[in-house]
Amino acid sequence: MALLLLASCSKTGQPAAPDAPPASLRVGMELAYPPFEMQDPQGNPAGVSVDLARALAEFLHEPLTVENIPFSGLIPALKTGKIDVIISSMTETPERAQSIDFSDPYLHTGLCILAKKDSSIQGIADVDRPGVTVVVKQGTTGQAYARDHIKNAQVLVLDKETACVLEVTQGKADAFLYDQMSTYTNWKRNPDKTRPVLNPFQAESWAIGIRQGNTAMKDKVNEFLKDFRAAGGFDRLGSHYLYEQKTAFKQMGVPFVF
Repeated sequence: MALLLLASCSKTGQPAAPDAPPASLRVGMELAYPPFEMQDPQGNPAGVSVDLARALAEFLHEPLTVENIPFSGLIPALKTGKIDVIISSMTETPERAQSIDFSDPYLHTGLCILAKKDSSIQGIADVDRPGVTVVVKQGTTGQAYARDHIKNAQVLVLDKETACVLEVTQGKADAFLYDQMSTYTNWKRNPDKTRPVLNPFQAESWAIGIRQGNTAMKDKVNEFLKDFRAAGGFDRLGSHYLYEQKTAFKQMGVPFVF
């Protein structure tokens, strides 16, 4: 996946060999979250976050290297210098902010519920009950919410989004706690076995992860986000990748993410 480029000038500012290729912006993301982070038919990085990363690299006048890293490994990779920023639909949380910095938010969303088709679940209060099984993806805010708030239902933690959805479609779990866009998409893929509860029970914002203390990078990223939004960049991404969702959310009276 990665372009595997050497740096002509390291991130600390020390010059490299005269003939070395130019420095690259190393962006970490997990390519398993369409339409935000995914692979095209040829196996190349694609999606909303990839296009956003390309625009950021162009703004910084650096080539782009996309590092495909499991979501739970993104923050360790950033802290150890393997990547420069995280653009992977990551929610800014107080817990994560203890170990990394975040840019200004670029997307607003929230946790909601993918329920089993024949369940009586209408909101989060219906989830936290004895006899209910809730599934969450490891390393997500859904897992953090379940850890802190779900006291009566059984909580099942799995590594993959697809595995979580499968638990619901097979009737092994009553609900999957995840973000609005994915919940809508997974419902559309499984309309006979699932039902979405799209009004969020917890508001969230996505932001770009930056190594703690790297104020120069943070300032540049925030300047980029401001310019990109003013130029209509997010509107174009929404219309290109999320037209169906944007239209459906409007019809249902649910605020769209961008």
